[in-house]
Amino acid sequence: MESELIENLLRAKGLWSLIVEGYTVPAEAVEVTADQQKQLEDLKLKDYQVKHYLFQAIDRTVFEQILDRRTSNIVWDSMKRKFRENERVKRSLLNTLRREFEVLAMKTDEKIDDYFARVMTISNKMRSNGEDMPDSKIVEKILRTLTEKFTYVVVSIEKSRDTGSMSIDELQSSLAVYEQKFRRTSYEEEDQALNVRGRSRGSYRGRGRGRGRSFTRHQSSAINVTA
Repeated sequence: MESELIENLLRAKGLWSLIVEGYTVPAEAVEVTADQQKQLEDLKLKDYQVKHYLFQAIDRTVFEQILDRRTSNIVWDSMKRKFRENERVKRSLLNTLRREFEVLAMKTDEKIDDYFARVMTISNKMRSNGEDMPDSKIVEKILRTLTEKFTYVVVSIEKSRDTGSMSIDELQSSLAVYEQKFRRTSYEEEDQALNVRGRSRGSYRGRGRGRGRSFTRHQSSAINVTA
């Protein structure tokens, strides 16, 4: 894709022939006419322009790997080889990221924000390596891989919203609100359970003490009667 953009630019500038044909510098011993010298200088100037466009289109790493930069034709051939190598590396990395994305699932005690961070880290890497990753694909992935406690809210979202047009931020906000309510409810239920257990233990101790006192009074009465 990048090579097509460069080719279109150079064709539009009328410079593509230098990539295809290049130009030849006469040997020092060869005499040239004034017109030939002028044509040669024009070709050199255009070739510098082409190399300028080529160098703008590549990053520093690729630029430093191009050892022979004499003409734009040579630079172009070197760039194509480097791009092919980079494409192979990119495809291999992309396949690895696809597998990681496929097996992603929310952990039992994981928070919504943490899970979204994990999903987006891999998704953004896939995007930077050329994968088509629309928001809808990420939204569907997250909805399918949440833990069971989110089942109710997932069903609610799917019934009330068009998930195909839902943004990632919208989904994260909705799930985060539900998570806060869920946690608050869980804490309240836990506090109530603790209070109930505390009262139960207190009542048991109270009944034990009451039976002890009652038994003592009964013993006293019996002693008095006997006396």
